[in-house]
Amino acid sequence: MALLTADAIVCAVRAHGEHGAILRALTREAGLVAGYVRGGRSRRLRPILMPGNRIALELRARTEEQLASATVELLESRAPLLAEPLAAAAIDWATSLTAATLPENQPYPALSGALSAVLDAIGVASSARQWAAALARYELLLLAELGFGLNLDECVVTGSTEDLVFVSPRSGGAVSMAAASGYEERLFRLPPFLCGRDGDPAMADILDAMAMIGHFLDRDVLDGRNRDLLTSRERLTDRLGRAVA
Repeated sequence: MALLTADAIVCAVRAHGEHGAILRALTREAGLVAGYVRGGRSRRLRPILMPGNRIALELRARTEEQLASATVELLESRAPLLAEPLAAAAIDWATSLTAATLPENQPYPALSGALSAVLDAIGVASSARQWAAALARYELLLLAELGFGLNLDECVVTGSTEDLVFVSPRSGGAVSMAAASGYEERLFRLPPFLCGRDGDPAMADILDAMAMIGHFLDRDVLDGRNRDLLTSRERLTDRLGRAVA
């Protein structure tokens, strides 16, 4: 029986058997889903099953416990972006993070829309700065959706909503300039664009945001595991830093 028919974003593909592949894809309706694609390693299907691609996905299974059989049709290819190392690194990180952290079969419509927007931005932006801020916001949203949201609206010490310029690495709460006095070096800088200010941030602000968000991703979501995934993010931030240098 058909379990799901939906547009989806390819997030991860793993070889299975001699010719097949296990696909993990993000849908708006059902969240992250998995399915076995017969012939998924074939010359015809490999270009379709590339992370970042938008596909029409159908999952079928005889029972809910069985790994579904998946059929796919390409709706939008992002393969041309993979020729650009920085764009390729961003797509690899965003899709890998999604596949590694979201529980399966739980809808996250906000994340589905945000990931689609990030991938669209990578495709049309004239510079990395124009999509890197969207990527940082996606990471922040993912933390919130998984129950680890940061409180950037008020000072964790005083409750003030004014002059919020730092973030505590322990609580994930914003800290005002006055409350941070004497402790600045122990805190993360809070880039204004994460609070809805400064709509066109500089790359330095974006890198500060990614450094701060990376701390909480590692601690709260990845829990120090999946070193390869963290290395992928480090390569991306390193390339972003070199792009602005």
